[in-house]
Amino acid sequence: MGRMLGYIEEPEKLRVALSPIRRRLLELLREPSSATQLAAALELPRQRVNYHLRELEKAGLIELVEERQRRGFIERILRAKAATLVVDPAVMGHAFTEIQDQYAAEHLVDVAAGTVRDVARMQSAADADGKRLLTFTLEAEVRFAEPGDVHRFTDALTEAVRRTIEEFDTESGRPYRLIAGGHPASRRTEGEEG
Repeated sequence: MGRMLGYIEEPEKLRVALSPIRRRLLELLREPSSATQLAAALELPRQRVNYHLRELEKAGLIELVEERQRRGFIERILRAKAATLVVDPAVMGHAFTEIQDQYAAEHLVDVAAGTVRDVARMQSAADADGKRLLTFTLEAEVRFAEPGDVHRFTDALTEAVRRTIEEFDTESGRPYRLIAGGHPASRRTEGEEG
């Protein structure tokens, strides 16, 4: 199974990964490479690249995949442990208080952050076990004529979801968390397809 997703929830790991050169190294290391190859690609001295590689390796973000004998020295071939990194939103220092208002933007952000955290942890664990995490995503766009329509739509959607859950919910089944949220769609620029 391929390297899919890495989950960062330790602030120190994030600090290590965030500098521009280290982000670029992680990007290049999606494919195995040596310090010499990376130094050439980045047009930097090999010693400087080696320093950053050691820091990324200490943080557990890259791994050794091969050692080759080359002109009297051993060339180390490294790669990123994950093709994609997901950062726990809590690491970024945004602690949102519990907000019960279902129409508050802060509540949507808090729920979305929790979803990122939970799914990333489960995906990372599933990848480590060589398993597939079964998820589903629904996305749609709706255009409301009046602001008050948002509330009526939410009530109608809540009732439709309640009826659907009643049809499929089984006490002994595996629980899934369903999240429905809405936010204004970003405006498309002139000439953009869609």
